[in-house]
Amino acid sequence: MRMTVVGGGSTYTPELIDGISRLRDSLSIDEVVLTDPAAERLELVAGLARRILARGGHPARVIATTDLDAAVTDSDVVLIQLRVGGQAARIGDETWPLDCGCLGQETTGAGGLAKALRTVPVVLDVADRVRRLAAPGAWIVDFTNPVGIVTRALLDAGHRAVGLCNVAIGLQRYFARLLEVSPERVELDHVGLNHLTWERAVRLDGVDQLPLLLDRHAADIAGHLHLPESVLTRLGVIPSYYLRYFYQHDVVVEEQRGEPSRGQRVADIEGQLLRMYADETLDEKPALLSERGGAFYSEAAINLVASLMSDRGDVQVVNVRNEGTFPFLPAEAVIEVPGRITSGAVVPVKVEPVDPLYSGLISHVSAYEELALNAALRGGRDRVFRALLAHPLVGQIDLADQLTDRLLSANRQHLAWAR
Repeated sequence: MRMTVVGGGSTYTPELIDGISRLRDSLSIDEVVLTDPAAERLELVAGLARRILARGGHPARVIATTDLDAAVTDSDVVLIQLRVGGQAARIGDETWPLDCGCLGQETTGAGGLAKALRTVPVVLDVADRVRRLAAPGAWIVDFTNPVGIVTRALLDAGHRAVGLCNVAIGLQRYFARLLEVSPERVELDHVGLNHLTWERAVRLDGVDQLPLLLDRHAADIAGHLHLPESVLTRLGVIPSYYLRYFYQHDVVVEEQRGEPSRGQRVADIEGQLLRMYADETLDEKPALLSERGGAFYSEAAINLVASLMSDRGDVQVVNVRNEGTFPFLPAEAVIEVPGRITSGAVVPVKVEPVDPLYSGLISHVSAYEELALNAALRGGRDRVFRALLAHPLVGQIDLADQLTDRLLSANRQHLAWAR
């Protein structure tokens, strides 16, 4: 099997390679192709990838190339984890919205829209090459944020794609630790959109343990999510930490104004990681990589690819077409829920009805995502403005106008239609 990683020069990649080595019984891979336009960075990452596989005795060959067409040719699965504009663009997304009194964040709010505008055309170009050059029936797994919008773009264009996020697997592992059980025994009732989800049940061997978790561990869970404990106990569900941006928007804005952006911190970490990757004696992922983000990405990715390749028919949390799962959303919307994974399709499983407290916000953000995708595909200042006006964290005409101007000014080099 040949796997291609687009954005293979990411400092994330050794996490994925470590998973390939550790989980070889789940997924047999003969070639891993890393492709990235940053040649020097790519070689550093590829060198460490080869040493990690050699240390684990894994026979897969690692190929590094800046030639995207060559990279995707004959591949059975293509993972997309690129970042258009690099950390500099991310730092902008986390900075300029604050000048307007809005959240600065790379996937949520105005910054998330900027990322979608930069990213969707690039990902669709990659996907078109996959369709032409990859092996028949090849799957695209999208780990590129904003995952919901990007996955919708891929599916609307007719690609064989599924979106993946590490939030659900991270929470599953966290709850398993609290319950002192193996993660495989824990199943989540995980519903919502990418980066807008709630855990309505945490089942251990089929029995819901959420009330017990909230009774015994509410303070720990609240600290883990950076949310007040009262939010968990009053709602009786566990939101993802991204809900903090909605439930405590103004608090978060004040915090962000007083500290360096997350992107700046990540850029510093990446510099340190790349210097470590250059050490030819390093043959395992360094502990510092855990501070980069993407915890359990390797397990999530390998499990998903293994099911796509071997037709296991198991259930994993993915980003997938709604297809009636949430009756309050259009069928073509992309949602994040447990889905059944086979080699032929990824289908959402049936879920219990969603409380209006959550379905209202899901509907609001889903409408914004549809407008955001329209702006990413067609361009135009008015389409950007409409998407921002529709976002629940903006929603005011003057504010949407200000943010539109700031977004276009900060991203003109990345948006051909805005130059």
